[in-house]
Amino acid sequence: MNAPALPPTLPDSTPSTHRGRLFEGMARAVAAQGFAACTIADIVREAAVSRRTFYEHFQTKADCLIAMYESASRNALRQLSAMLDPSRHWQHQVEEAMAAYLGVLADNPIVLRALFIDILSLGTEGLAARRRVNHEIAEFLLSVVNPQRDEAVMSPAMAMAVVGGINELVLQLIEQDRIQDIHTITDTTSALIRAVVGGERL
Repeated sequence: MNAPALPPTLPDSTPSTHRGRLFEGMARAVAAQGFAACTIADIVREAAVSRRTFYEHFQTKADCLIAMYESASRNALRQLSAMLDPSRHWQHQVEEAMAAYLGVLADNPIVLRALFIDILSLGTEGLAARRRVNHEIAEFLLSVVNPQRDEAVMSPAMAMAVVGGINELVLQLIEQDRIQDIHTITDTTSALIRAVVGGERL
């Protein structure tokens, strides 16, 4: 059985590099077997590289998953930043960014599950990686909302709270096996951000 197509945000490195190929190998192995079941042998086979090459970049498959997780998030944020039009009102920018971000997440449901759920099974290292990624997303949100206001109306803590809320909505859909419905939370996430910024009702 062929592995599902990879999301366009994966990997950060180009596929021609060993690191990029390992990210793709990890994604394909996880898509085919799940993170718990896949092995380093599966990853290097899918990546078409040697086991030695794997260990030149990562010590464990958990290290590879964390690096893939951070890479996918940063690449997605770069794409979102590139598509934003600073001349438009922040609300339109946020709504477009949220729709695009959620669309990217839905591109590969199996890998999405690995990035949202398996990362949490890695203990403190996984939680630290999740915190770093959430911080970067919160910083992106602040960069969209605050520059168009007379004063900063969204604090870092408020931005992190919004990101946490969005993550919980995504996790709920994953648990309900409804990731195909991820577009349905676009309006909710946009309303949440408007409420935080402008005091509107949800």
